[in-house]
Amino acid sequence: MKRSGILNRHLAGALAELGHGDGVLVCDAGMPIPPGPRVVDLAFRAGTPSFAEVLDGLLDELIVEGATAAREIRDANPQAAALLDGHFPRLDLIPHDDLKALTSAARLVVRTGEARPYANVLLRCGVFF
Repeated sequence: MKRSGILNRHLAGALAELGHGDGVLVCDAGMPIPPGPRVVDLAFRAGTPSFAEVLDGLLDELIVEGATAAREIRDANPQAAALLDGHFPRLDLIPHDDLKALTSAARLVVRTGEARPYANVLLRCGVFF
């Protein structure tokens, strides 16, 4: 058994398969997920686990070279916007419909129980060297 880090076996296994340039979408409970990407659904109840909890856990395990979120997050969910700004000084903002379109190209989608709007971010994996 693992001592620490992400204990969910499906998520830990999916993270181990990621490579440089792969996309990982961390999304709220309402984000439409198209066929294609591998999905690890962590949603349990509305708000559990939160977007912030899942994002923080993933960032402890991943090298991320870039992040993209919906421009609408600024007005609709200032708390999530501040969280992303704190993690990603050069956060790319695009229209929400464009973010949804990019979802099909993601390698992994991690669905949270987040129930606040636009709590979604597409992470681009980096490399440790």
